[in-house]
Amino acid sequence: MNGTTRSLAVGALLTLGALSACGGSKTDAGRSSQAAAESPSGAAVASAEITPEAHQQAQQIFSTRCAVCHGAEGRGDGPGGAGLDPRPRNYHDTAWQDSVTDKEIEQAIVYGGAAVGRSPAMVANPDLGSKPAIVAALREIVRNFGKEK
Repeated sequence: MNGTTRSLAVGALLTLGALSACGGSKTDAGRSSQAAAESPSGAAVASAEITPEAHQQAQQIFSTRCAVCHGAEGRGDGPGGAGLDPRPRNYHDTAWQDSVTDKEIEQAIVYGGAAVGRSPAMVANPDLGSKPAIVAALREIVRNFGKEK
């Protein structure tokens, strides 16, 4: 594998890291953007308010990492997800939106799909563990896809 191919392969693996196939129980009704996510070991990811800067960074992260598999519109149709089994999560699926908690979405973003009992193809984004406002903004992006018709 030459350097360019290796870089592309590593980049593709890293982009799998945000928001793939997570899911679980009931939605956290009324959960604020300050809610914390707990790691699989029980340690909490620090909570923070979603600032305009965090929202902007989350949009950029979604575009560069998440959209590769989930697609720009969050429908699970990105080119990087074509060969994955299971396919990347379609965030417009209202049944899924109703079945997953905000905490699970945040955990999947930071710790990967396996951390919430979902697809290990959803890799972790450990660099976001120290950026709770960005994680909360990414969760908000995922939730907003579920509100669109």
